[in-house]
Amino acid sequence: MDFSVLLAAARAAIDPASDRPLGDAVRNVTGTPEHVVVRVALGFPVRGYERELAPVMEAALRAVGFRGSVQLDLTAVITAAAAQGSIKPIPGILNVIAVASGKGGVGKSTTAANLALALAAQGARVGILDADIYGPSQPLLMGLSGEQPTTRDGKLLDPLRAYGVSVMSIGFLIDASQPMVWRGPMVTQALMQLLTGTEWGELDYLVVDMPPGTGDTQLTLSQRVPVSGALIVTTPQDIALLDARKGLMMFRKVAVPVIGVVENMAMHVCSQCGHAEHIFGAGGGQRMAGEYGIPLLASLPLDIRIREQSDGGRPTVVAEPAGALALAYDAMARRVAARLTTSAVAAPAFPNLAVSDD
Repeated sequence: MDFSVLLAAARAAIDPASDRPLGDAVRNVTGTPEHVVVRVALGFPVRGYERELAPVMEAALRAVGFRGSVQLDLTAVITAAAAQGSIKPIPGILNVIAVASGKGGVGKSTTAANLALALAAQGARVGILDADIYGPSQPLLMGLSGEQPTTRDGKLLDPLRAYGVSVMSIGFLIDASQPMVWRGPMVTQALMQLLTGTEWGELDYLVVDMPPGTGDTQLTLSQRVPVSGALIVTTPQDIALLDARKGLMMFRKVAVPVIGVVENMAMHVCSQCGHAEHIFGAGGGQRMAGEYGIPLLASLPLDIRIREQSDGGRPTVVAEPAGALALAYDAMARRVAARLTTSAVAAPAFPNLAVSDD
C-alpha cells in the first residue's frame, strides 16, 4: 500500500468540527498494510473526539482502497487565535471568547456556563468571567452561591473553582439581594478589576458571560481586551433576532471576530407525548447565520431539565454528561473551539497581531 496515498486521503478528510479538510493537521500515517496509525494534531481540545473523527478517517482511507484497521492518535495543540487590533494578550490566557446576546432572557448565561464546562470536559484549561455586573448569574449556575474568593498576596484574587473551571463574578463580592446602582464608568472599572485582578493562571480559554445589549461593557471589552471571538446567542423569534443582529454588527464594527450563532430554545419536545413544537418560531438562527455569512454552531432545545439543572447549580454538561442535551453542548463547544483555529474568523483589517504559543 502506498502510504503517500493514505496520507493524502487523510488530509482531504473533512473535520466534522470545522467542516474543513484536516490538511496539515494530519502529521503522518504509519503502519502496515493490515493496520495504520493516523497521527492528527488539532488546534482545539480533543478528549472524546476520536468517537466522531474515527469513522470519518476510516471512510476516507477505505475510499482509496485500504482494508486494514485504522487507529487515530489525537493530540491538541491550542494556540492563541487572532484578536482585534494590536491589543496585547492577557498573560497566561490564550483565547478570550465573549458570549453575547442582543437582549436578555435568551439563555446566554446558561449557554456560557455549559460552553465552559464542555471545553473543560474535552481537556482544556478553562475559566469563566461573569461580566454582567448588574445581573450576575454564574455564582448560581456554577453552584457557588454564597462563596467568596480569597487572596494569597493581598493583590490578586484567586478565582473559585467548580467542575474543573475557574470562576470569577461580582456576585461573589456583593450581597446578592442588593441591586448594583452604578453608572457606566463604575461598571467599566469593576469589569477590568475582575479581569485583571484575578489570578487566572494558565488558561486555554476564558469564556466571558456578557450582559445583554450593546453598552459600556461590550465597548470596554472590545477596546481593552483581546477577544478571540464572539458567540451570539439568540432564540428563533423575530424580536430576539432583531436585537441579536445589532449585537453582531456591534462586534463587527469594533473588529471583534464573530465565531457564529447559537440558536437557543429552538424546539420544545413534550415529555409526556413526544410532540415537537417550535414555540418561538423555526429557522430564525439559520437565516441570521446565512445572512451574515457565519455558521449556525448549535440549535438547542427548550427543555425543563436545562432549567432545573441550572437552577440547582449543576449545569447540563455535568448533571447528565452522557445525555443528549449534554452532547449537544459538547458538539457546540467543539465547533466554537474549532472555529477559532480557522482563518475565516480572524479580523483581516489588523495585521499586527500578538500571538503566543501554548
